[in-house]
Amino acid sequence: MSKNKMDRRTIYTLNVIKEAFLKLINQEEYAKITVTQVCKEADITRSTFYIHYNNLNDVLNKVLDEALAFSDGNVPAAQPVMVGEDSLLPACQRITGAPKYRKILMDPDLSEYIIGRIAAHERDRVIPDIQRKTGLDDQQADILFQYMIHGSFAINKRHHFTKDAAWYQEVKMLNDFVNAGYRAFKKSGQY
Repeated sequence: MSKNKMDRRTIYTLNVIKEAFLKLINQEEYAKITVTQVCKEADITRSTFYIHYNNLNDVLNKVLDEALAFSDGNVPAAQPVMVGEDSLLPACQRITGAPKYRKILMDPDLSEYIIGRIAAHERDRVIPDIQRKTGLDDQQADILFQYMIHGSFAINKRHHFTKDAAWYQEVKMLNDFVNAGYRAFKKSGQY
């Protein structure tokens, strides 16, 4: 159902479920949260929950999409912070701006899942850009993409998803490093 066609009650219910989920995630790890807890916190029935979501992973995905500011086609994605020449991975930079999502992003059991979610959304945009800047083939560009996405997530996690002066300095340094690598690949043409 498109967001434009949802009525106010549906939007309210979806938001109540997501807010209850976020409140619970701030109290305990994702693996320990149940649908029953979310329903109790949201003051809804399980049947109401299942009208809108198939399981907790669906809620997690919606919350992550909001945290990462992925566009659903109706709403433009948030703009990345530009650091250095270029924003290498905008999604990894966008996630540092919303305190209500920090706990979920810091959950050690979810790191690879979140990275996978970012990769799925960013791959089609970033890999062709890497290829254009380096002359690498798909497989080689994907290796660089994986390296960049894991590294960017690690830097954000190291700073607890907070944009501070040290974060800006580290991201600028890494962007400079990657951009220099791009130029070196393009110049050498070895790969």
